[in-house]
Amino acid sequence: MKSIFKKSAVLTACLLALGVAQVGCSSSDGDGAKDPSKVKGPKTETGESVDPEAERLYKEGLADMERLDKTPNGWNEQTCSATAKKFLDAASAQGGFFGSAVYNAGASYHRCNNFAEARKHYKEVLDKNEKFHRARVQLARFDFADSNETAIDKAMAEFQRAVQDSEFQNVEALVELARLQMRRNNSASDSDGANDFERAKKNLQRALAVDDAYMPAFNLLALYYLERAKQNAGQKGGKSARGGEKAKVDTQAIDLALLVATQGIRKNPNYASIHNTAGLIFVQSGDLNNAVRRFGTARQLDPNFFEANMNFAAVNMLFRGFAKAEDAYRAALKQKPNDYDAHLGLALALRGQIDTAPDGDKKLAEAEQLITKAKTLDASRPEAYFNHAILTQEYKAKSGGDSVKALEEAIGHYNEFVKKAQGKAEFADAVEDVTATPTKKDEQCMGPKAKQDKGCKRGRIFDLKDEIAFAKESAAEQKKLAEEAKTRAAIEEAGGANEPAGN
Repeated sequence: MKSIFKKSAVLTACLLALGVAQVGCSSSDGDGAKDPSKVKGPKTETGESVDPEAERLYKEGLADMERLDKTPNGWNEQTCSATAKKFLDAASAQGGFFGSAVYNAGASYHRCNNFAEARKHYKEVLDKNEKFHRARVQLARFDFADSNETAIDKAMAEFQRAVQDSEFQNVEALVELARLQMRRNNSASDSDGANDFERAKKNLQRALAVDDAYMPAFNLLALYYLERAKQNAGQKGGKSARGGEKAKVDTQAIDLALLVATQGIRKNPNYASIHNTAGLIFVQSGDLNNAVRRFGTARQLDPNFFEANMNFAAVNMLFRGFAKAEDAYRAALKQKPNDYDAHLGLALALRGQIDTAPDGDKKLAEAEQLITKAKTLDASRPEAYFNHAILTQEYKAKSGGDSVKALEEAIGHYNEFVKKAQGKAEFADAVEDVTATPTKKDEQCMGPKAKQDKGCKRGRIFDLKDEIAFAKESAAEQKKLAEEAKTRAAIEEAGGANEPAGN
């Protein structure tokens, strides 16, 4: 949810949603991870029974995956390699191609973000069996990420192929397809629905029909209804509609979103993403107390959950909970050291503490460093320039240095902001707030109606120029008074020297 520029100049960071889809391990028939004790016995892709030694190693690998998935920080380079080796040893013991074992070797490497090894094994499976839909899903994810998430149609085609090859039984493919359908939001009709959003809803329902405990499907369905609520209220991409009366929240869609999220939490209270989504729903409905609690729960369940850290910080900023926001933004930066919004958010959290913290000067210096870094990360975005101007105007100019120089520097930052923001609808109000010049005289702007009179509006740059002029006049007056005082003192001293000596 993009922040709105206000006179207070507090810009909250984006509230982020994430429909997390997990990488599942696979038994021989392509199902998700199962209790190894209940696996009747894997078979090869040709339907042959697996060699007893291969079966033993394969079941051990599944048991290790289940155990490590439930162990905090259980997956690391060593455990990934060891688990993958068991599956590869199972494939070797079988002799012929044992696709499920090779796939799970890839899934083991995938668990600790060894994408090169994971991709290699997924590709080996798909090259030998183009119907192995789970491998297709994972490779499609990799390819989509490599395209910087721009090749949406290509990824959707791969997920659709996986859905069809699985005869609509691959819940991962159904959820990934729905996620991209919601993102693309195509209004074209086809045999599966009137538009992308309707098709996404149908695919999520299909996924839950196959596995009613599959949490990524619950999570994305809740986000589906949340997005519907925003669209029905005249919002797009989390932004409030501009113009006319303020749009009302679609309470029916919000209630549906909350119902799905609540059901998901009951199904699995330890799934961090569903708590994050519930927090987003509470934000949309205006219940910020419950929102911050849900974001906090998501952070506790998964300390490395970037979106939950960012959302927790953003809501705390609204409560002026700057210290808590600082902690969450720092956690987010550990996960994504080059994230623009995390840098800017942390700078704002530090700025909020400058007046009260014993190390205010240190926080001021770090805030400026963070804003400068944000500019280097994305020089085209206007927000950092605006916030640099505020920091300079309200804090650097009052820190005991050359105030006129600092105020002139602030004007420079505002001008840079205007250049970056010009022509972008979401920043139109902020540009006006910075650049407005009054067309009426001061005596015409004295009444209560002056606040709504555009002819009386004084922009930030206009006010700064007045402040600079006053500071220069004051400095000149002080210099004149000081010189006059020095002259009087010299005259008095000379007069005293000419007085006759006493007897």
